[in-house]
Amino acid sequence: MTGYQHDPRVVMTLDAGGTSFRFSAMRASQPVTDTITLPSSGDNLKKCLANLVNGFTQIKKQCPEPPVAISFAFPGPADYAAGIIGDLPNLPAFRGGVALGPMLQEKFRVPVFINNDGGLFVYGETIAGFLPHVNGLLEKAGSPKRYKNLFGVTLGTGFGGGFACNGELFAGDNSNASQVWLTRNKLDPQMNVEEGACIRAVRRIYAERAKVSFDESPDPRDIEQIALGEAPGNRTAAVEAYRRMGEVSGDAMANALTVLDSLAVIGGGLSKGWRLFLPALVKELNSHYIGPRGEKFRRLPGPAFNLEEPVELKEFLRGATRSISVPGSRRKIKYDPLQRIGVGITRLGTSQAIAIGAYAFALRHLDLRNGKKSKTLAKK
Repeated sequence: MTGYQHDPRVVMTLDAGGTSFRFSAMRASQPVTDTITLPSSGDNLKKCLANLVNGFTQIKKQCPEPPVAISFAFPGPADYAAGIIGDLPNLPAFRGGVALGPMLQEKFRVPVFINNDGGLFVYGETIAGFLPHVNGLLEKAGSPKRYKNLFGVTLGTGFGGGFACNGELFAGDNSNASQVWLTRNKLDPQMNVEEGACIRAVRRIYAERAKVSFDESPDPRDIEQIALGEAPGNRTAAVEAYRRMGEVSGDAMANALTVLDSLAVIGGGLSKGWRLFLPALVKELNSHYIGPRGEKFRRLPGPAFNLEEPVELKEFLRGATRSISVPGSRRKIKYDPLQRIGVGITRLGTSQAIAIGAYAFALRHLDLRNGKKSKTLAKK
C-alpha cells in the first residue's frame, strides 16, 4: 500500500470522551508522541476549553516537527464543517453552541478538522483496514469484483455509524449522516435501536433473563465469557443477550444497506464478542418480507455473507464469476453478477481506525486545498 502511511507531515489528534481527553500526534499514520490525558471537565466550559488548549500545547512540544493540522473526533450534534459543537449530553458546557474549531485554529495557527467518531472509524477502515483487506482477498482469489463503499457501525456505550462513498467520508448536509442510533428497535419498537445494541442493552437483557437486578448484571466482557462457557453464570441468558443485540443491530444495518449498497464493518468494544452476535446479525440481513399473498422476497437485493466465517468467506470470494462474449466481437469480458454484501469486524481496531481516519482526513483536505492529487491507502 502507498499513500499517507509514508507521509512525513505531523497532525495532532484527540480522542474526546465524556470524562477525559487523550491527546497525541501522528506521522505516517503512526503515533510520534506520548499520549497526554486530561479531564474533559464537560460541565465547565472555561475549564474544558483550557484543557483542550493545554493538551494540544503539550503535544505540540513533543512533535518532531511543527504540526500541519489538528484533526479529531468529537461527539455531536455539531456543524463539523464549521467546527461548531452543539448541545452535548456528556459535555453539557457546550450547550448553545461553541466554535471549537475556529478557536483552536486561531490559537495554534493550523487548520482544524472535526468529525464524528463513527465517521472517522469507517474512514480509517476504508483507507487502511476492512475495505482494502476485502478487495485484496478478492484480487487474490481471481475475482473481478471490487468494492468502493463502506458502511460501518460501532457497538459500545452507544450505537454509532458512518459511511464512506468512493473513498470520501459522507457527512450529510447537516453533519448528521449515518445517525443509525435513531432508527427503530425491531424488538422494542417504542425504543430506538441504540437501546438494543449497546453495553447497557446487553446488561439489561442478561439481567432480565437471569432474573437479577441491572446493578447485579455483569459487564459485557464477563457476559461474553459466560456465553462461551468460560466463566460461571447464566449461560442461556448471556447467549440471548448477545443474540438479541445481533438481531436488532442487523435490522438497523439492513435499513441502511438497502440504501447504501456497500460492504459493512463493525467496531466498538462489543465487537470483540462477534462470535456471539454476528450470526444473528447476518441472519437478519438475509431475512425475508412477506407479501400480501404470502410470497417471500429478500430484505436486501442480494445475499449477505459473514466474512469472519471461513465457509461463507470462501463463497463470498468465489461469487459467480463468468466470462461472456461481446456481441459482434471475439473479445470476452470477465464479470461477477452476484450482487452481494460482506460483513465483518474491524481490521484496525476501533481506536486506531479513528486515529488513522482523522490523520488521513486532515492531509487529504490539505492536499485538496493546495490543488494536489489526493492520496489513499486503499488498494486500487
